Amino acid sequence: MTRILLDSVDSTNAYAARLAPTQPVWIMAAEQTGGRGRRGRPWSSPRGNFYATLALQPQEGAETVALRSFIAALALREACIATTGLSTGFALKWPNDVLLNGGKLAGILLESQGAGGRVSQLSIGIGVNLIAAPTADQLEPGAMPPVSLLQETGVRIVPEAFLPPLATAFAKWEACLIADGFAPIRQEWLSHAARIGEAITARSGTSSETGIFETIDASGALILRTPKGRQTIPAADIFF
Repeated sequence: MTRILLDSVDSTNAYAARLAPTQPVWIMAAEQTGGRGRRGRPWSSPRGNFYATLALQPQEGAETVALRSFIAALALREACIATTGLSTGFALKWPNDVLLNGGKLAGILLESQGAGGRVSQLSIGIGVNLIAAPTADQLEPGAMPPVSLLQETGVRIVPEAFLPPLATAFAKWEACLIADGFAPIRQEWLSHAARIGEAITARSGTSSETGIFETIDASGALILRTPKGRQTIPAADIFF
């Protein structure tokens, strides 16, 4: 697969949108000057951490395309294990974060372009705190405390070394989605899910639901058991 390595860019997702590639490509930058996370939140992007976007041209409908956030999460976890040699401590937080020892290590941002219910371009942005995590004053109130791989494991990984195992793991799960659908990906994701069977809070806009995290359904939506019954939540921010 083609790889583009940049020294500095506003954001790898923005670069992918401007590039509009016709073939899959990984875009990695040493630094982002305008990195962003979900809902347009800024993503601290100092040198030494990992910033990359996988640009794809999917053939499925938007609902299936969105399932690639789970593929990215599984691939991220596997890349962390491959580069550190550690098999414990890494967990997946719905919908698109990777945790290490209970702190936020990495985030995933999916952005797409298309028309008529079809997605012509998909950008999967991935940020990993390899050597540094944001400070408290850079966080929004109630945000999960961030951690870095170096801080938690003592292992220093350079971004260039993180991309190959990530790309390999993503390709494996992408092939699984195409061949076997979402079911095996869902099962694997659930086996590494953080706080499953425990009480969590899902917030979206002005609404908030607290309940027991039971599972995710065949569309990737969160299923909560609440005093009002089982609730299906397609999108939200999760708080522990």
